[in-house]
Amino acid sequence: MAIVKLSATERRRASAFFTCLILALCAWIAITLSNSYDYQVKEVLVFKNSPQKRAFHPLQSDTVTATVKGNGWQMLFSKMNEQNRIIKVDLSKLDSEAYVVVSTQLNAINAEKAVDNEIIAIAPDTLYFDFTNRSDRKVPVQLVKSVNYQQQFTQSGNIVIKPAYVRIIGPSNVIDKIKFWRTDQLTLKNINEDVNTEVNLQAPDEGNVSIYPKTVQVSIPVDEFTEKTIELPVKLVGNVDFYNVKVFPQKVKVTFTTSLNRYADIDEEFFEAQADLNLWRAYGYSSLPVKVTRLPDYCKIVNIEPHNIDFIVKK
Repeated sequence: MAIVKLSATERRRASAFFTCLILALCAWIAITLSNSYDYQVKEVLVFKNSPQKRAFHPLQSDTVTATVKGNGWQMLFSKMNEQNRIIKVDLSKLDSEAYVVVSTQLNAINAEKAVDNEIIAIAPDTLYFDFTNRSDRKVPVQLVKSVNYQQQFTQSGNIVIKPAYVRIIGPSNVIDKIKFWRTDQLTLKNINEDVNTEVNLQAPDEGNVSIYPKTVQVSIPVDEFTEKTIELPVKLVGNVDFYNVKVFPQKVKVTFTTSLNRYADIDEEFFEAQADLNLWRAYGYSSLPVKVTRLPDYCKIVNIEPHNIDFIVKK
């Protein structure tokens, strides 16, 4: 392949030519991008000033197409401004009407936009709503959690949620079916001390349902645990025919874990052990398994000795 050799003068001329070409191209791009254009972007509707006496349900998607007037630079970088793509629509007129014309609010919408590009049209321009009776009630909060404790540590008492109830507002046919409201999942790992944290409530699936407040305070008592053994009398249940029954032994040893802070206070008054005579009458059991049917939430059964008791029935 032939190699063209340029003299020093020719190289300077070539360098000057390409420099001018690049500068001209940059100038053309800058001029082109400085011109005004109309372009379309997707925007998400956010409602404000919702009617307090009417529950509503939008009859269209919460995403609209906005025609925006801006320069070429704004159009070029519009894909990078997704966090600004929110249109706040005032619903105060829904107190007397069943629709909202968005074009009548363009001045207010543009005034609230963080970027300097003007929305000149929105499609659809008219938003329609369905109305039902509005209901207002309180439901308990249900904590969704995934908690992992450090070895020999665990929950040592009841979880406290404040507030324990939240207020939900929305259509009666929706609100009346709600029995509780879940939180976002609280995920904790390797815990070895008390937990006090704020947890968000799950957002409503329906746009016409509101919850107050939107967060709750969650307290989880955590303590180091150790084992303790107590003797419990066995309570006989299921003796529907009132037989004279004697059980052997009459007490069982129950080993459980409890927190160090509660170790001295925990005794047999906190527990109840039962054996069901109906297992003999209905299924022919020759010995009855023992179950601990009552114990504190912060205790965990490790072992019951013996697991089964013998019995004598005198008819």
